[in-house]
Amino acid sequence: MAIIHAEQNKADVVRWTREGRTRSLAHRPPLDPATIERAERIVGMMGPEPFVKALDGGAQVVLAGRSSDPAPWAAAAMRAQLPPAQSWYAGKMLECGATASVPKGHDCLLVTVRDDHVECEPLNPERRCTPLSVANHALHENASPIHHIEPGGLLDTEACRFEAVSDRAVQVSGMRWQPADTYTVKLEGVERAGYRAITICGTRDPLLIAGLDPFLASVRRNVEQKAADFGATPDRYRLVIRSYGHDGVMAEREPVREITSHELGFVVEAVADDQEIANAVVAIARTNMLHTDFPRRLCREGNMAFPFSPSDIEVGAMYRFSVFHTVAPDNPLAMFPIEHERV
Repeated sequence: MAIIHAEQNKADVVRWTREGRTRSLAHRPPLDPATIERAERIVGMMGPEPFVKALDGGAQVVLAGRSSDPAPWAAAAMRAQLPPAQSWYAGKMLECGATASVPKGHDCLLVTVRDDHVECEPLNPERRCTPLSVANHALHENASPIHHIEPGGLLDTEACRFEAVSDRAVQVSGMRWQPADTYTVKLEGVERAGYRAITICGTRDPLLIAGLDPFLASVRRNVEQKAADFGATPDRYRLVIRSYGHDGVMAEREPVREITSHELGFVVEAVADDQEIANAVVAIARTNMLHTDFPRRLCREGNMAFPFSPSDIEVGAMYRFSVFHTVAPDNPLAMFPIEHERV
């Protein structure tokens, strides 16, 4: 068994940054030593090369850390001297099992790799691949419909052709591989953003729903005033109220402004410097969701129904991406040490 490690030493990341080897992704600021030191953990996203080395070393089983999703399958195909474009495309098809088939599933997919095409067929007789299902999966988890950036290059699918070769199998051809001028590895790291507590509740009071925005504004004001009484000023916590049935999924991007549902669900979240403050703020928020008054209110008891008891849930530490960059290593294997052991 081969074990491929992906976690990176912070001192190495600092050195790479000082040597000018790192670049920012997704409009993040350049890496600096303070950001690196705050990170709880930093990993590199390996390409196919460590998998090839592990197999060349005699491994029958490979356990790997963070990797490009298609890389393990691309590695097996390229190790067999098949071309990179078809190998990477096969990996793209295989990364989620049979999701390239209909009905969609997560069991097994068979992908045969040839010199100029790949062929996809599900092993489960209840499923089948169609040109549409395979083309659809090629869009999976990618910002561009035709350009898939991977360690070492770019898979270009603009000229791909999808042809049914049976009622269950599809042939894909026309993919191209463009090697990168510089081999880069994506770095991913997180830093602790605070501690979280939540409560979940719902209402079907038509008067509250009709005046939802003023009601939630009153809740926020009450929480701020009462939290300040025990020293939790607004700079020490963040209160988020997600209203499902009204902006719960898309928030301010939601184009439908009118509330048409007869009931709403709320996830009330407090994120704070420490767990004690998060717990206290969410408890105050829960009480105010339950009892805050609103115009023409008829019910003198609680506004909300709570599905769980205890109602407040301590979630614990939460994290945010802080390292979202690339690095140009000395070689594709330098960042990913491999151990072998017999089982």
